[in-house]
Amino acid sequence: MPLASSELILNPDGSIYHLNLKPEDIAHTIITVGDQERVAKVTSYFDEVIFETQKREFKTQTGFYKGKKITVISTGIGIDNIDIVLNELDALVNIDLKTREIKKNHQKLTIVRIGTSGGIQPFVDLDKFVMSEAGVGFDGLLHYYKNKVTNDEATKALCNHLKVSPKKPLPYIVDADQTLIDHFLTESKVIPGYTGTNLGFYGPQGRTLRLELEDPDFIDQLVSFRYKNHCITNLEMETSATYGLAKLLGHKALSMNAIIANRATGEFSKDPKDSVDSLIRFTLDKLSKL
Repeated sequence: MPLASSELILNPDGSIYHLNLKPEDIAHTIITVGDQERVAKVTSYFDEVIFETQKREFKTQTGFYKGKKITVISTGIGIDNIDIVLNELDALVNIDLKTREIKKNHQKLTIVRIGTSGGIQPFVDLDKFVMSEAGVGFDGLLHYYKNKVTNDEATKALCNHLKVSPKKPLPYIVDADQTLIDHFLTESKVIPGYTGTNLGFYGPQGRTLRLELEDPDFIDQLVSFRYKNHCITNLEMETSATYGLAKLLGHKALSMNAIIANRATGEFSKDPKDSVDSLIRFTLDKLSKL
């Protein structure tokens, strides 16, 4: 049954509504970044760029790196934008935009996020790369979808550990794709960890300027959480939604985070641009060998 125009929204040229993309515009290997200016920083290492477009904060470039076709797209900040980007990328490969019907043969995307993040454990050194073994969601997004993709044992351990306001969304934990973990976890500069994702930068991540926090010890509770040999290493605003939606939609996802701040030590990177650039080059080389 065809999807209604109100649900699958297309632009007059037939491209998907927010991303302004058609199926032929993207590769099946995709890098997501938050900052639209970072798209060109990634593709500056490409052999060639064959396509580019932008609508709102969603900037896309597709090209080749060492013979590998890769698409780079900016998501903007936050899990609400991830909901848009992941659903629309999936629609490009798994829905026939002309007939508005879901394709019988599922196509799988490989999605790797390159982002910046703040560490919350003392051992997460500045300018290292945290590879998110799992996304720890405090954002509530996954509760809007029927799902069986959460790590229920780890989620239960976290919920039992936390003592926070019941008004907040129930946390969830979603594991990264294991094949991508195995491929990327090869250097000492890469730290495996659980990445916390929340829906804001200040209060939701335990920062306070002029407003009083509902749970002032929230970060301390995250720091002390342990599940088997895992702990929450860093906080940002996109990973859990990326992992959750990717798994629900049948795609592979991994989040790589350049650590430019450490909340435990109060330090900030002296050269965050170089740290991000190093992560970009590392990620591109890894993807070229997949």
